[in-house]
Amino acid sequence: MSTPRSFTSATFTNAVTLKSAEAEVFDVAFTATTQPCPWPKAYGGDMVAQAAVAAMRTVTDGKAMHSMHSYFMRPVDIGAEVRYEVEILRDGRGYSTRQVRAFQNGKPVYVCMASFAAGEPGGSFQATMPDGLPSPESLPSSADYLDDKAGGTMTDTSKAYWSGGRSFDMRHVPGPVYLTVEGETSPHQGVWVRPFDALRDVEGLTAGQRDTAALAYVCDYTILEPALRVLGHAWADEGLVTASLDHAMWFHRTVRMDDWLLYAQDAISVESGRGAGIGRFFTADGELVATAVQEGMIRAAGVTS
Repeated sequence: MSTPRSFTSATFTNAVTLKSAEAEVFDVAFTATTQPCPWPKAYGGDMVAQAAVAAMRTVTDGKAMHSMHSYFMRPVDIGAEVRYEVEILRDGRGYSTRQVRAFQNGKPVYVCMASFAAGEPGGSFQATMPDGLPSPESLPSSADYLDDKAGGTMTDTSKAYWSGGRSFDMRHVPGPVYLTVEGETSPHQGVWVRPFDALRDVEGLTAGQRDTAALAYVCDYTILEPALRVLGHAWADEGLVTASLDHAMWFHRTVRMDDWLLYAQDAISVESGRGAGIGRFFTADGELVATAVQEGMIRAAGVTS
């Protein structure tokens, strides 16, 4: 399959380039700008990654972020400034804790807790990577898949966004759910992900912190898809509305975002207009680097609040 055109990962690095600001609520503050997308509200991964960066920039003793827990409280305007206030809750010898609250238009829009660890010797175990999956090079990119397709609510703008506007090449197993549910309507799928090009340096971050933020950023794009798959819904279905509600992520091992990662995903529950899913990121050689769990709103055509 062909490599995606001249697409760039700069959308991600632009999103996580934060500016220092005067604190008004907590101890340290930053501002960031949400990136373009063709929907009425900003992409949730912007807030997760920006909050992760805000928290990381206040931890200066070498500890690495090992978990963050988030709530999405209000829709966020696209292409607009968001203010991140960081509360320094604790700095211990082994662990540090931060609260981050995001504000836009004078209201809180997102909140998270983040924990950082120095690390220490101990045993090791990890979940096993699914086997028997096709290699990413044998699968169509989103751009390849969508090249000659049309239908549903997909516009030229959303087609371009799905194809190359999200900073990462994403290749689905058994198939994508852009226009129809390709492959089985099962609660499982895999998505191979890789930046379109080498990630640029981000002011205030080490390369390792930037790559951790990249995982936080990309995780939100597809984690609800197994729930859509079992319901038989595609992103371009008329009347489909989704929104991230809450999110948790654990960073188990150091990751380098310079090659393919497998994002192995499962729907774990769909009920009362909400879908919950779990996703695990593995390197191509099977090392588990992160786990995400998320619940989101799934509202189909004809259903009102």
